[in-house]
Amino acid sequence: MLNAARMARFTNLTAAAAAGLCALLGLTAAQQPSGFFQAQPGIWEITGVPGTKTPIRQCIADLTAFARFEHRARNCRAKILKNSGSFTSIEYNCGSAGFGHSEIELLTPRSLKISTQGISDGLPFNYVLQARRIDDCQKSATLTRH
Repeated sequence: MLNAARMARFTNLTAAAAAGLCALLGLTAAQQPSGFFQAQPGIWEITGVPGTKTPIRQCIADLTAFARFEHRARNCRAKILKNSGSFTSIEYNCGSAGFGHSEIELLTPRSLKISTQGISDGLPFNYVLQARRIDDCQKSATLTRH
């Protein structure tokens, strides 16, 4: 009898966790900032990156990565605070790696202004980036043909 009660509790907890995960994934998909629909993934030239004197070029497949540029190599949870046309405000948390708040302004479909601040690895950061889309990302030259 005790094992059946434990099994029922485990089943209920598992079902609740699965439902929560589905709801979270649906919420994340629904929270795509409207301003990003006008811009497209591709190679972006980014100026204002701390520690660089010249612009950097990166293939950006997911434009929401601009919101967490300081933590772009980390797994973070993001929350959209404000989303009004060409302006988006996002806060994110990367656990022990830090957190941040970014404001992204769509200047044109090929130009973004990103103001970001927060804590990264225990140290504060605060800077403004300008991003300009310059090309499509290159496809791998070693594609397998079938």
